[in-house]
Amino acid sequence: MGLFRLAALSAVGYAIYKAVKGSNGQTSPVAFASGDHPGDNFAKVRSAGTEGMRSNPPGWDKVDQAVDESFPASDPPSTY
Repeated sequence: MGLFRLAALSAVGYAIYKAVKGSNGQTSPVAFASGDHPGDNFAKVRSAGTEGMRSNPPGWDKVDQAVDESFPASDPPSTY
């Protein structure tokens, strides 16, 4: 009886998960601006700058821009 309850609870949980996630399971990554698609690359890196972000940060200066443009590279920005 306990195994049957566990299976039923798992099925209900999976159904709720699929309903919340959507029918196809495809969602846009959080960092991307609305309407901006990650494409087919494996890294899924967004465009640099505030225009590529979903929400605008309260303060954005040249240092923030340089750091954002250097990601995901391991080298620091050349403005230092």
